[in-house]
Amino acid sequence: MAAIITKITAQKRNKARYNLYLDRGSGEEYACSVDEDVLIKYHLRKGLEIQEEELIRLLEEDEMKKAYHLALHYLSYRMRSIAEVRDYLQKKEKKASDIEAVIANLLEQQLLNDGEFARAYIRSKKNSLLRGPFKLKQELLQKGVKADVVDEALMEFPPGEQQERIAAWLQKQQSRSPKLSEQAWRTKLANQLMSKGFTHEVITAAFQQVELTNSADEEWDAIMYQGEKLLRKYTKYEGWERQQRIKQALYRKGFSLEIIERFLTEQELK
Repeated sequence: MAAIITKITAQKRNKARYNLYLDRGSGEEYACSVDEDVLIKYHLRKGLEIQEEELIRLLEEDEMKKAYHLALHYLSYRMRSIAEVRDYLQKKEKKASDIEAVIANLLEQQLLNDGEFARAYIRSKKNSLLRGPFKLKQELLQKGVKADVVDEALMEFPPGEQQERIAAWLQKQQSRSPKLSEQAWRTKLANQLMSKGFTHEVITAAFQQVELTNSADEEWDAIMYQGEKLLRKYTKYEGWERQQRIKQALYRKGFSLEIIERFLTEQELK
């Protein structure tokens, strides 16, 4: 069944889309809206006779155009991985065939590139946040980037640079040292760095670049702070048993036997 295009008008809110009005034999009626590219491709104009099958075909193509523009809008905020764009269009309930066609188009135009995305993501995170390679890889895998692509991108974040960033971070921590033994403080920082995705080898090398030690006064202040808490904790014990419990607890907290003996003596627990 053929219809005649009776009118084509630009939409007020989106000048790149046009409303089509048709006469199927019973007067003019609104039929659909199409993208400007579809309008030009099919030479749509007032007075043109169009078959119903052709109308269905151009509407299917218009749906792909809608998906394409959705993807462009999504990419306008920041770079995205291929998987992120696919997931976004799926949530917008676009057809699988349209989604894959859009992705292929974006790849051809170099608007999508997982390698570039991974490198940009790593540069951004390593500059703004302290992130190690394991953490960065985990985050990129969650965004659907393939492991081999991530590994190649991580080559731009070599161990030497990782050590420099850790060392700079460690320097900032010196003024924030809590009342912990030097050993406990170093262990706590190392654990934080491990959780941020750095390897034990890189962390150890970075520690060697920074003088992260408690002075004698700081170590004494730390054992007094920790020791007084233990005195309260073990108040129900007496004599040798109380002394041994406190001694063992302080040793586990990283204090040397020498300073522990001094603390116990001053607290008259010896």
